[in-house]
Amino acid sequence: MYTAPVAAVPAPTEEEARIRVLPLLLAIAVMLGITAWPGALAGPAGAADHPAAMALFWAMSAGFVAGVGFRPQNPLIRLLFSPLACWLGVILAGLRMASLMA
Repeated sequence: MYTAPVAAVPAPTEEEARIRVLPLLLAIAVMLGITAWPGALAGPAGAADHPAAMALFWAMSAGFVAGVGFRPQNPLIRLLFSPLACWLGVILAGLRMASLMA
């Protein structure tokens, strides 16, 4: 009976698998905030602001991915779901909503 060779996968190091509390808490706060107050992503006319929602949901997704300690192997995906991306999404959403209110 022939079995194909299995590629060796390195075990995750302590640095790769650690939980990041700040992005995880930020993701939970965004999730709960938008669930409780969906009107926060509405423009002055009352319609949903899709760019702000997209930035905030990207921040929430990045916060959950980075917060639980998952590190994608693809460098582009790793960058898109990093703690820095989490903060960038929140900042972009805040700037977008502030520009609508002005």
